Amino acid sequence: MERKREEDLRKPFIESLKLHAFYQGKIEINLKCPVRSYDDFALWYTPGVAEVSRRIFEEKSLSFQYTNRWNSVAVVSDGSRVLGLGNIGPEAALPVMEGKALLFRYLGGVDAVPLCVKVEKPHDLIDFVTMIEPSFGGINLEDIAQPVCFEILEELKKKLRIPVWHDDQQGTALVVLAGLLGALDVVGKKKEDVRVTLIGAGASNVRIAHLLMKAGVKGEHIVLCDSKGILSRERRDLEKENPWKWELCCLTNGDNIQGGKKEAIEGSDVLIALSAPGPGVILPEWVQRMNRDAIVFACANPTPEIWPWEAKAAGARVVATGRSDFPNQINNSLGFPGLFRGVLSVRARAITDEMCVEAARALYHHARSRGLSEEYIVPSMEEWEVYIEEAKAVALKAQEQGLAERVLSVKEIEDEVRMIIERARSMVQNAMEKGYIPLPAEER
Repeated sequence: MERKREEDLRKPFIESLKLHAFYQGKIEINLKCPVRSYDDFALWYTPGVAEVSRRIFEEKSLSFQYTNRWNSVAVVSDGSRVLGLGNIGPEAALPVMEGKALLFRYLGGVDAVPLCVKVEKPHDLIDFVTMIEPSFGGINLEDIAQPVCFEILEELKKKLRIPVWHDDQQGTALVVLAGLLGALDVVGKKKEDVRVTLIGAGASNVRIAHLLMKAGVKGEHIVLCDSKGILSRERRDLEKENPWKWELCCLTNGDNIQGGKKEAIEGSDVLIALSAPGPGVILPEWVQRMNRDAIVFACANPTPEIWPWEAKAAGARVVATGRSDFPNQINNSLGFPGLFRGVLSVRARAITDEMCVEAARALYHHARSRGLSEEYIVPSMEEWEVYIEEAKAVALKAQEQGLAERVLSVKEIEDEVRMIIERARSMVQNAMEKGYIPLPAEER
């Protein structure tokens, strides 16, 4: 793999800053109903709308039929752990949440609203999301520090009757699982046999460990390592301090390996790092001590724990990162738009691990149908039909689990999802053609 120049690595940051200033935001609210004359306001607003409100008062579930609630998701963050930038606060988190809303709309046809909240303690965020539930069909939690993110997710899943998920947990886990299935196919190894090392034990890797086990990787073959060392039964400091990590101390590391990153990585088939931005967090000599045909996912943003060319030179056969300027991007954007599209289309009441596994398998099967290789283990966002396949798989699993308020046939799901996604994409293209979305001067 060719080494990139420093100016090439910096280019996305420079261009992004310029474009954000030009557009002053990435999303806006548009109408979906016609305004044929001012007489229509009597239908869409007062007095006509009063009858709609009366019907919803009598039966609250009608809010999904008479309003856009059925297709609306709140993207909620306190800005306490953003993109590897850390605790930068809600204001600085807003452009990230706007970006999330853009991807929800363009890739999944989902109307997402960024809500960055100033809170003092976890229960403030729980209370906030509980209060806004009547306006939304789903909640996407984003960039919230651990361990409080685990508590927030668990409490909201108990309280709300709409699906809640934390993208840094379930979304990352879903796409990592899809990439791992593709990578294992390329190197000819089985998930039941491989030894997997997870460097970093934050929200992402904690959930990845659980989803890997749900998908068939043996818990005793998984080793996690946090900033203090390998998670094992000896880590009694975690029993009260972090029960989510302590649970994994008991479920993983069958050989009770001790030590740090070096010891955790040695002899493994798969290395999945979601820790601190690099380079230099993972050393090439540690990769050299992995098993033959090693798989390395170095997913820290904005800079991976080890550069892909270093991992390749050290013997890794398949390398993935979180960046779009390298092959095999492990990108949450492959997960949440399609998953939520499926969830919203059948009005599922929750998002389960089984739905996430089905979404990952849909991504994997799509990539396999196009021809897996060392530099192609997951689809790219340009392969937009993968979101239809993913949504369909999730919707069917929701129905199978008895969590769907709407029951549709396979064809009905596919036709509806395709129409919604195609409409969202076409609206952007039409607005660009008409100049309602202007291009910067140098691109005109």
